[in-house]
Amino acid sequence: MTIRIFVTGGTFDKEYNELSGELFFKETHLPEMLLRSRSTLDVTVRTLMMIDSLNMTNEDRELIAHQCRNAHEDKIVITHGTDTMSVTARMLAEKVPGKTIVLTGAMIPYKFGSSDGFFNLGNALAFAQSLPPGVYVAMNGRAFNSDNVRKNKQTGQFEELH
Repeated sequence: MTIRIFVTGGTFDKEYNELSGELFFKETHLPEMLLRSRSTLDVTVRTLMMIDSLNMTNEDRELIAHQCRNAHEDKIVITHGTDTMSVTARMLAEKVPGKTIVLTGAMIPYKFGSSDGFFNLGNALAFAQSLPPGVYVAMNGRAFNSDNVRKNKQTGQFEELH
């Protein structure tokens, strides 16, 4: 079983500029993370974009849906910014049937060393292998259905809507 991983950016892949204090994108950290985790999964990583999810457009989401529909794999993990992850998840649920798609991200950049991204990526890969077809968000150790999840901006955690 091969798992396709699509990279879209988000805090997961941000770097820190020590001179300006700004966060920016360079390259995805996914290959390094998979190597460090000693994962033996058969994965294919493809970067679609490197953007903050607050800047993601409907056209960007259409590109993600198109890539998911056309992927040979039926197990897909998408790294995504947390601010609009649930928006993309709901759209994918409408436009990409028959595949198990798991979106995940991080509240703290991987390069900071104390990131939750490592944990979230591991969970997303496990959920992609074990959940039935559908679209899910994997954050905070849980898998949420795409139609029942939101980011609580006060707590910094994902939760069910009801």
